[in-house]
Amino acid sequence: MWHKDEKGYYAIVATTRPETIMGDTAMCINPKDPKNQWLKGHKVIVPLVNRVIPVIEDRYVDIEFGTGCLKVTPAHDVNDYALGKTHNLETIDIFNPDGTISEAAGIYVGMDRMDVRKQIAEDLTAAGLMDHIEDYINKVGYSERNQDTAVEPRLCMQWFLSMKHMADIALPPVLNGELKFYPTKYVTTYKNWLENIQDWCISRQLWWGHRIPAYFIKQNDGSLGDGENEKFVVALTPEDALAKAQEKYGKDITADQLVRDEDALDTWFSSWLWPISLFDGINNPGNEEIKYYYPTNDLVTGPDIIFFWVARMIMAGCEYQHEIPFRNVYFTGIVRDKLGRKMSKSLGNSPDPLELIEKYGADGVRMGMMLAAPAGNDILYDDSLSAQGLAFCNKIWNAFRLVQGWTTDNSLEQSLSSKKAIEWMNAKIKAVYEEINDDYKKYRLNEALMAAFKLFTDEFSGWYLEVIKPAYQQPIDKATYDATLNIFDQLLHIIHPFMPFITEELWQHIAERKPGEALMVDVFKLDAPTEAEKELLAQFEEVKQVISGVRAVRQTKNIGPREPLTLQVVVSGDDDAVVTKCPALGPIITKMAGLSEIAYVTQKSEGTVAFMIGTREYAIPLGSLIDVAAEIAKAEAELKHLQGFIIGVQKKLSNERFVANAPEAVVALERKKESDAKEKIATLEQTIAELKKL
Repeated sequence: MWHKDEKGYYAIVATTRPETIMGDTAMCINPKDPKNQWLKGHKVIVPLVNRVIPVIEDRYVDIEFGTGCLKVTPAHDVNDYALGKTHNLETIDIFNPDGTISEAAGIYVGMDRMDVRKQIAEDLTAAGLMDHIEDYINKVGYSERNQDTAVEPRLCMQWFLSMKHMADIALPPVLNGELKFYPTKYVTTYKNWLENIQDWCISRQLWWGHRIPAYFIKQNDGSLGDGENEKFVVALTPEDALAKAQEKYGKDITADQLVRDEDALDTWFSSWLWPISLFDGINNPGNEEIKYYYPTNDLVTGPDIIFFWVARMIMAGCEYQHEIPFRNVYFTGIVRDKLGRKMSKSLGNSPDPLELIEKYGADGVRMGMMLAAPAGNDILYDDSLSAQGLAFCNKIWNAFRLVQGWTTDNSLEQSLSSKKAIEWMNAKIKAVYEEINDDYKKYRLNEALMAAFKLFTDEFSGWYLEVIKPAYQQPIDKATYDATLNIFDQLLHIIHPFMPFITEELWQHIAERKPGEALMVDVFKLDAPTEAEKELLAQFEEVKQVISGVRAVRQTKNIGPREPLTLQVVVSGDDDAVVTKCPALGPIITKMAGLSEIAYVTQKSEGTVAFMIGTREYAIPLGSLIDVAAEIAKAEAELKHLQGFIIGVQKKLSNERFVANAPEAVVALERKKESDAKEKIATLEQTIAELKKL
């Protein structure tokens, strides 16, 4: 890293920007770097310009990169600028605004920096100061507007806004809960930003935007001065600026001497006034609109701009309106691609929304995105999300077509099972509506959507329609049909906030509408389910379990869905089976499970397959419906496996060292395995015995 010759000691510095050597004001080493300890406390000479600069120490320097010696150019590198502030280094700006070398460099004055980059390498080599040159892949920023133009830092005068006062007024409303964040974890992020606030650079060198309202006064030589010699005023209009300039710098100043700053205000500086300026609250304070709309209720935004926009809008609201701009902030997740990269125009990794809508529909895209977007959590986007949304749209549409395709017969009497199914579905809608409203209040939007999704797909399509739909090509009674349309209407209201287009379309077709009627503005409210309705919901859940139990027996025993079965309900003297408490539910079980009858017995028959729902036992006599020999062989094979398994468990539990030394939870788990295996063995032995009687 260094060598000694007749000229003295030399430190070798690796750099990717030799053209900035003239602006170096220090060399930095890591205090933990053993190979560069000899440089501590010394000074070095900058090549070519012969400037004596100090060796400073900072852990920012990467010991493994290059030689571990870093040239520090505060004027032309963001990180070097931070080092310069920390160590009070001189800042030498060697670049002119057009990218040529300035007088401050001392050499190469007027040359383009890219030409100097080549020339300085040759001059260092000629002076014997170049150790070696090697290719290196470096990260270089390029202009998004001019793809072949490299962008690099340059020191220049900027306008700053002191933020200490702003942070002091914007922090309390969030910490005391006056303004709520969802999810609450972002309160910590907000607190960290505001407690470590820095002054805000509000000027940008752009050709468009709100121009800085600052006016410089030309000096006698026609210049605007430099640094401390500059004379300026800040005013809203040129007339105000002239009056201020004359008051501050002398009555002899004329309007011709005023030169407005060419910089534009930072975009966020304009945006932080959005809740106020939207209702002309800056130009026309206290007008009717801002009094009515300000503050608003909710802001929906991404967590990546929690400081750049959210915090600043709160600051502006507290400062200029003396009130927070909104009551709640809901942070969405950031949409990322499959590699976890944030979707952006520059990366080109974002799908075209219009193409997605063309392929999956607007509702499909909305639903897919929202379903995968819990508050504050990022979304790994995949087209399958939108495909899922499209599938749900098709589900809704096909359910509508099914109902619309039924014919009604006014002479038909409504069945008891249909009537009970309607009561259950209305109660279920009330319960889910209450759940969704609670999710809305807690800003759990994806959970609200999932509840609506399950209500339609599982409860309405999977159960209700199956219970009440008529036999193939048969009519349905008018009362059930009208009730079903009313239920469909309620479901459309619930789903509408998530999928507005398909629900509006179907709502317009489900009944005759007057001009101007729209689902979007239709008032919809449901009461909470009554105690009787809650009891019915619990009963129907038991009914669904019974039906699922019968279907499971069909599947495991390879019994066709059209094969009629008998369901035995094992009852006791004080029976409380759901089908006896609510007789109307019996026909629902019969229809949905494909039963010929439901029999109430005190003891199940021989040759049955039993299953439990809670503490209630149900059994299905199989008789000649199954291959007895095959079922016996299958049960005996499973019994043999369990017998071998329990021997291993019992051997482990009989080991005193294991029982004494193993954690209590591990021993308890083994004992549970033994107990479960014994129960299964007893059941299998009983099943085999019953099968052998057939």
